[in-house]
Amino acid sequence: MLLQNGEDTEWINVNLEYPRPTNDDWVGVFSPAKFNSSDCYPETGTRQEASYICASPIKYKYANHSTADYVRRGKATLSFQIINQRADFSFALFTGGFKNPKLVAVSDPISFSNPKAPLYPRLAHGKAWDEMTVTWTSGYNIDEATPLVEWGRKGHNKKLSPAGTLTFTRGSMCGAPARTTGWRDPGFIHTSFLKELWPDTMYVYEYRVGHLLETELTIWSKIYSFKSSPYPGQDSLQRVIIFGDMGKAERDGSNEYANYEPGSLFTTDQLINDLKNYDIVFHIGGLAYANGFLSQWDQFTAQVEPISSVKPYMIASGTHERDFPNSGSFYDTSDSGGECGVPAETMYYVPADSRAKLWYSTDYGMFHFCIADSEHDWREGSEQYVWIEKCLSSVDRQKQPWLIFAAHRVLGYSSNGGLADEGATEEPTGRTHLQKLWQKYKVDIALYGHVHNYERTCPIYQNQCVNSEIFDYSGTMNGTIHVVVGGGGSRLSDYTENNTSWSLYKDRDYGFVKLTAFNHSSLLFEYKKSIDGEVYDNFTITRDYRDVLACVHDGCESITLTN
Repeated sequence: MLLQNGEDTEWINVNLEYPRPTNDDWVGVFSPAKFNSSDCYPETGTRQEASYICASPIKYKYANHSTADYVRRGKATLSFQIINQRADFSFALFTGGFKNPKLVAVSDPISFSNPKAPLYPRLAHGKAWDEMTVTWTSGYNIDEATPLVEWGRKGHNKKLSPAGTLTFTRGSMCGAPARTTGWRDPGFIHTSFLKELWPDTMYVYEYRVGHLLETELTIWSKIYSFKSSPYPGQDSLQRVIIFGDMGKAERDGSNEYANYEPGSLFTTDQLINDLKNYDIVFHIGGLAYANGFLSQWDQFTAQVEPISSVKPYMIASGTHERDFPNSGSFYDTSDSGGECGVPAETMYYVPADSRAKLWYSTDYGMFHFCIADSEHDWREGSEQYVWIEKCLSSVDRQKQPWLIFAAHRVLGYSSNGGLADEGATEEPTGRTHLQKLWQKYKVDIALYGHVHNYERTCPIYQNQCVNSEIFDYSGTMNGTIHVVVGGGGSRLSDYTENNTSWSLYKDRDYGFVKLTAFNHSSLLFEYKKSIDGEVYDNFTITRDYRDVLACVHDGCESITLTN
């Protein structure tokens, strides 16, 4: 069956009837429609999150999900929402649960009218302040169609910009399940660079992505719009959203292997509803939580598309994007499910020197951001440490007074129970190596994900609060405020019962941070809960340039007594 509504998402009702029903019966959504239902058991030591079959379903529901008397009647109707993922779909009924699945029946295949259509655009800063990149996914390789973007100021003539094309293969994956049962062709990832933009004022840019076929027909996406970034140092209202560990979730109530991200849609929907009230997003690791099941990257990019298609959506690398044994990651864990960074580094553009080393700096008006890659070595003497110092030292604080450091793992301070069980309040040696840089270059705020809750410290240096204020900071700060903002959607983390005197506010709930720079002297920090968008914690910083220049402990410029 061909879906003819012209959209790239569709609700499908699946009617099933089975004469020997059990509570273990389930229906899986498969794409491509033809799949391998043979038994495939997990490799020793790998975490099993899906059924023991060779082609993992995109998602599934138990047959009794919406029909309480299914076991008595043997009949049920299940509703699934599917998105265009470059292939056809089928729905399969299994009995025997997940550890002993037996295929009962498979539906006829269905397909979107153009499975290869350009979809899910995501904006990001380029390496120059007047450059915006747009990345999207399609089924068109360059030997079939030429990728391009039509764009320009609203109400003016549009121009065309070319795009580069990337993809990756099963052989690019480092291990199971990404290399085995979780593998799915990612299609083709295209990125175009929109250059020489006017600084953010009144101008709105419009764009659409597409592919020029050999027949001279162009397949276009719908039209999107964005505002360009302000010139570095520009004095205007500038609003930034920051969070980590959101993941994705299904609006139809389906399961996705493991329910890691129950709050994901709360955060997504709150940001969609509030689009007019912020300018740029930083998602600092914990992106799709695909964990080696590659279809979930489509699910994630589709979920955040209403945000990423109109606002720069900047990312950081985290455990579930990068870490896998013997893959070069700093941590020897299997959290990425064999992805070892490849999907994240291909699906999203960042202005880094190397996509395999996902640390970078970027400017937004009066803000200067140093985004570290906590999954690579940051210790003193490492390549990244040298870069971090260069990033922090390169900013002109007279023009960009607000200096922000961010990384996925907690390199600063956290009252997380798991860390406390290991006798720590941060990743091992994190602040031991980095705190002198934060202090020397007077970083205002350092933000982290990974720990799935919210927490704010006092301005702190060497485990000591260096400012007694709680909500209204003025003049010289004397230290850096550390914030954990990992409650984007994943399962929430508990706090230690140990006393952490530097902790000013904790909240075990889903939420995100908003930074608002009103001018060069006034910054507002707000923590908002995803469920209602209300502010639950906040502080302000008010100061002049001379306060940034002022001498603080271990943060003084060298002086001479010579007249």
